[in-house]
Amino acid sequence: MRNKPTLQAADVAKMMTACKAEAAKNNWKVSIAIVDDAGAPWLIERVDGAGRVSGMVALGKARTASTMGRPSKMMEDRIKDRPAFLLFPDILPIQGGLPILVGDECVGAIGVSGVQSHEDEQIAAAGIAALGV
Repeated sequence: MRNKPTLQAADVAKMMTACKAEAAKNNWKVSIAIVDDAGAPWLIERVDGAGRVSGMVALGKARTASTMGRPSKMMEDRIKDRPAFLLFPDILPIQGGLPILVGDECVGAIGVSGVQSHEDEQIAAAGIAALGV
């Protein structure tokens, strides 16, 4: 039997803190979702002033990145050539979700929504960087 790394509550808290700091530094009003490797929510936070729908969008981006083990932007790009990917259940093909990779293993993902998609991804990247993997 193989061993697989998993997220712990302390990891999730550290990543959320880093994401919120990145958003605050830029005065971005966003929602941030962190999910496990199956796309189940660990933690979702909506910064004061973030849009109502942003929480659901952030969760969708995180689930997409976790399910695919790749950034949600990859699916956004693939849809252009293969629109049938839109039929995949629970896939939100919009930039802003990043997988959390430990070696070759996807242990979860962070999705962000509320500003420009590349800025959402910048916030997610700050969270992953805080984990140091």
